[in-house]
Amino acid sequence: MNCKRSAVRRIHRVALFVPVVVLAASSAVYSQVPKAEDIAACNAEAERAVRAKTPSGDSAQPNAKDQHRAAQARRPEATTQSAGSGVTSDDPQLAGMSIEGAKDPAYQAAYRTCMRKAGF
Repeated sequence: MNCKRSAVRRIHRVALFVPVVVLAASSAVYSQVPKAEDIAACNAEAERAVRAKTPSGDSAQPNAKDQHRAAQARRPEATTQSAGSGVTSDDPQLAGMSIEGAKDPAYQAAYRTCMRKAGF
């Protein structure tokens, strides 16, 4: 009888401990925010990629959302919300991207790929 109570207590402790560990681990994984250096490096990499204009298997290809966002950014009445010196976006991997770069879907794709490689 005493052994059963001890086993039940251990199960309860594990049942309480596991969710705490899972929540702590998930918040640590998703709490990264790019620093100014990360943003500057990805803007520079995206600019180089666009200037090179050499599509390869490793280069980022713009998707339909990139095309749409770039078209919106090029509109004369576009109200580009800026965060410091970069744009804000519905895609968190595009936050901080150059305002001029936002007008080019290839730039957006290269910037997003750089941010993804950097862990964001």
